[in-house]
Amino acid sequence: MFVEQPLGAIALAAELALPPGAARHVQVLRLQPGDEVTLFDGSGDEWTAAVTAMGRSEVRVALKSRQPVDREMKRAVTLAVVMPANDRMDGIVEKACELGAVAIQPLMSERSVLRLQGDRAEKKRAHWQGVAIAAAEQCGRSRPLQVAPVKTLAAWLAELPSDAGEQRWLLSPVAAQPMSVLMSPSSDAQPITVLSGPEGGLSEAEEQSARARGFSAAKLGPRILRADTAPLAVLGWLALSEA
Repeated sequence: MFVEQPLGAIALAAELALPPGAARHVQVLRLQPGDEVTLFDGSGDEWTAAVTAMGRSEVRVALKSRQPVDREMKRAVTLAVVMPANDRMDGIVEKACELGAVAIQPLMSERSVLRLQGDRAEKKRAHWQGVAIAAAEQCGRSRPLQVAPVKTLAAWLAELPSDAGEQRWLLSPVAAQPMSVLMSPSSDAQPITVLSGPEGGLSEAEEQSARARGFSAAKLGPRILRADTAPLAVLGWLALSEA
């Protein structure tokens, strides 16, 4: 169960009140004082805790032990995704967290259907972060995927450093080279950023802008994949290559 409070600052045997979401989870599971739960705060470690008190709305636990865990991919993979419509971004975030991505950058491009700004954009980002936390709890990750604030593709590309020591891949149905050229087996642990466009793809000008920022374009095969399928297909391949 995820808690935002830094657990490393709390002494073992000390008590703390679980946040509302985690408390509801304990209540739904009908746990009782003495039962154990596993907590994580995003730092990479897990804590075993015992339930000490069950109230109508408050659940208190005492920390028992701390265990370092490592269930992350060897390569830090960021998905930069032009947001699809119809809440399909929820599925991308959920599956990307399960498959091991460290971050998602939601983007808007020239052909975007979903456009978010201001408070609406921040509410969506917070919602997607909650989806990522729930996915981390389900799959056993101790570091939930981080969802970045929504940006336009142009603004995001302009902010990228020219040399970040990472590989940059652009998924393009019109690219000449197949993705297998970029995805050849390697022990290189360089981070990867994967840029995926909307239904219909990025415009020619947007692809040129991405290439100018160091992105290598490649296609995934003879079939056109949906905007919510393409980035997950790449991430799945990377995850399985480390299994």
